Amino acid sequence: MSDVGLHPIASVAAPRETTLALTLPVFAATLFLSAFLLFGVQPMFTKMVLPQLGGSPSVWSVAMCFFQGALLLGYAYAHFLTARLPLRAAVGIHLVVLAIAFASLPITIAAGWGEPPAQGTSLWLVGLFSVSVGLPFFAVAGNAPLLQAWFSRTGHAHAGDPYFLYGASNVGSLLALLAYPVVVEPSLTLAAQSMAWKIGFGVLGLLVVACALVVLARVRALSAAADLAADEPAGAAPTARDRAVWVGLAFVPSALLVAVTAHISTDVAAAPFLWVIPLALFLLTFIITFQRRPVLPHALMLKVQPFVMAPLAVSAIFIAPQSWFAALALALTAFFVSTMVAHGELVRRRPASGHLTEFYLWMSVGGVLGGSFAGLAAPHMFNTVLEYPILLALCLVCRPGVFGRTATTYLMYGALAAGMVALAALPGLLGIDMLDDYPQVRAIILVTLAGVMMLARSDAARLAFLFVGALGVNAMLSPATMAGSTHRSFFGVHRVAETPDGTFRLLFHGTTLHGAQRIRTPQGDVVREGPPTTYYAFGGPFDDVVRAARATHGGTLGKVGVVGLGAGSLACHRHAGETWRFYEIDPIVVDIARNPANFRFLSDCAPDAAIVVGDARLTLAREAKDTFDLLVIDAFSSDAIPVHLMTGEAMSLYVDRLAPGGMLMMHISNRNLELASVVEANARASGLVAVERIGSATDADVDDDLAAKAHVIAMARTRQDLGILATDKDWHPVDAMPGVKFWTDDYSNIIGAIVRSATRPATTGIE
Repeated sequence: MSDVGLHPIASVAAPRETTLALTLPVFAATLFLSAFLLFGVQPMFTKMVLPQLGGSPSVWSVAMCFFQGALLLGYAYAHFLTARLPLRAAVGIHLVVLAIAFASLPITIAAGWGEPPAQGTSLWLVGLFSVSVGLPFFAVAGNAPLLQAWFSRTGHAHAGDPYFLYGASNVGSLLALLAYPVVVEPSLTLAAQSMAWKIGFGVLGLLVVACALVVLARVRALSAAADLAADEPAGAAPTARDRAVWVGLAFVPSALLVAVTAHISTDVAAAPFLWVIPLALFLLTFIITFQRRPVLPHALMLKVQPFVMAPLAVSAIFIAPQSWFAALALALTAFFVSTMVAHGELVRRRPASGHLTEFYLWMSVGGVLGGSFAGLAAPHMFNTVLEYPILLALCLVCRPGVFGRTATTYLMYGALAAGMVALAALPGLLGIDMLDDYPQVRAIILVTLAGVMMLARSDAARLAFLFVGALGVNAMLSPATMAGSTHRSFFGVHRVAETPDGTFRLLFHGTTLHGAQRIRTPQGDVVREGPPTTYYAFGGPFDDVVRAARATHGGTLGKVGVVGLGAGSLACHRHAGETWRFYEIDPIVVDIARNPANFRFLSDCAPDAAIVVGDARLTLAREAKDTFDLLVIDAFSSDAIPVHLMTGEAMSLYVDRLAPGGMLMMHISNRNLELASVVEANARASGLVAVERIGSATDADVDDDLAAKAHVIAMARTRQDLGILATDKDWHPVDAMPGVKFWTDDYSNIIGAIVRSATRPATTGIE
């Protein structure tokens, strides 16, 4: 970014030494509570509407866009009040807006909004969010810039540079981020959360009134010195270039936040709440950089950044695929340092306090654009998380001194980067595998390249081009270890790949294996009809349930519903004369499973099976009651679970759709969450009998390559409806766990499930 646009901060001397002692604490507390409420309402309301709207990408996309857009409107509102209206009028209008917003509380789903329409769903969702939560969110969103602008009028010793209060605001955001999943969600129902939010809003209103009284009193006291203040420079007005720089410096870290979250969940590790870490680091950078005396100075971060980015560019040689912790640590460190650099530049280029609200407005524009690019546009533009390395390179563009060079300099650096990549591509063109045949040479090349980047750190433009070149060299010298194809949707990255020996074709969602089919024998002979493997192998828990349900229905099942398609492995458990219907939320998964060039489970075993695309809560609700002889819920993965498919309301829906004598099966294999006690509590509340099995295939003729233990719970209205599972020695009743509460659409406790899992040995996964 350019070095132009740096303005001195206007200093407003207090006319007398009688600054109210409580001025700073009151403003800091108000901004803290405002940010806490603003950050807390977003997960609360999204969770509130999820059971009604399902987990489709439109819900999450619209929620993100709505809250970012409402925040931008709040900042624009604050800028209008500050720049266009006298202080008294601005104070009066804001207090009226807060009062009207308080009258609309507590937050609930607005009456009269049923299911979304078949067409125009996004606009319908925007309307629902606007009517239900729009006004209180908007009222709170304007507080951060508005109160800082008010503080600059108080005559306080630090009033001339109120930007440090943004740190107090982000402390509130950070605390809300950590408190919601750890304290709020496990302790309070949604109704109680909404009421608590209303109480907090009331306290916030009183604090804003206190801030208003302070600033109005101080303005009156300072009126005698008005002529003196008028003679002091308010700071140069921002130029178009300044505004563009603010937008760019906000765009890059905001987009990188979304990109690094996608990267670590797709390419590094899968775990619940992993997204909390980068978001917490993001907020922490705001807290630090906006301090009056940052504990990590901007100059230090500029020096550290090259030493973090250089190894990241060539990290494939330092970090083996199984070293997920090292990869995670390096990615998060680079994200934190680079975000510190970008936000540090923002702070360094901030205008005088007279233009404070405009600064925050353009910063918000950059944040909205960045989040929209990485969260909405990138999944359509790229098959992989390609935006991640692009944004890493842009982080180096945020360093001072990148712009303002001659065109010849940029052409020279660009040619250098292109030449590096071209040379690295030569071995591949000549049929040489540097990764397998010359690993030491490859390592020397990449280590040398990292060293060159560190030595070139004094020239910001050269460093940025070298980083791009290093990424290209690393890519050329690190061919994919498994051949295949990559597909991307809003639900993540799906990869179809073959094992190095070519015997199995695999389906990955991020780092999680979701299906496998044998395609060749170890001798290389083509296998025409590869049986289901992993969790779905014959002789495993899935097979037990299907056989038991079939036996209780005279040897042939009528209608079978399966929530979650994966590679389509379960289709090969179907018998002739049975009607199987699959429910899958991700259209990309449907395309992968239907294509026999990827997997042949559907084409060989159930080519006529119906596949319904959409969220299971919504699609099953449209089915007739008493429909299924067997209903399988297999929509959970190791990194996350759709909570709205596990609640008591969801269980009631499943039971209503079971035919008399029908059986319900839930697959709850999970490396990170203990879910059996939750399912047991919900089953008991629904009047169901539940048994479970943790195990893998037991048939002697089942190939045990890629075998996996599955944790399966089978439920029915009576013990007799469980058939042979009621007496099978491998199946036993699910034990109730003291203290585990019944989950509903109004209450769930993911943290509790994580804690319970951490205290138990792993029981599922690929063996």
